[in-house]
Amino acid sequence: MNKPAFVAIIAVSVATADQLIKVWLRAALARHDSIDVVPGLFSIVHACNPGGAFSFLAGANEGWRLPFFFIASTLAIVMLFYFLRQVHEKQRVLQFALAGILGGAIGNLIDRAWFGCVTDFLDVYWGRYHWPAFNVADSFISIGVVILFAHSLFVREEQDPGESRAETSR
Repeated sequence: MNKPAFVAIIAVSVATADQLIKVWLRAALARHDSIDVVPGLFSIVHACNPGGAFSFLAGANEGWRLPFFFIASTLAIVMLFYFLRQVHEKQRVLQFALAGILGGAIGNLIDRAWFGCVTDFLDVYWGRYHWPAFNVADSFISIGVVILFAHSLFVREEQDPGESRAETSR
């Protein structure tokens, strides 16, 4: 399978799964309701986050918060396409990471466009200490970022046989 098809399948699958689960959630639970899955550890909740990650700027004026997140999301998506063009055809792990981030960004952008906030539903906690609620899109963004970070630390790129050592030492 070629790179564009692989990336499209991953990104569309992530965005679609994210949106389908959110459609079900909005139909099944009123906002702020929750279902205990593992009491004291994990619940399904219906939360609406008007901000960014960890509710960044959630309390900011909507008149500039929404345009800010639309512009930031659009720029991130454009940059992801740029980075994807730089990834070699054989680097499937990097393609998966970037496509997962892309699908997550698209999933959350759809929420902002339709609802003015991102629907979150995964609530992990210990007693009364809660991690901020998140969703499938956020999960793939986080997984993709971890993969990119790990790749940058631990994977050494092989030198192209046609490239001289003098060119790589610059």
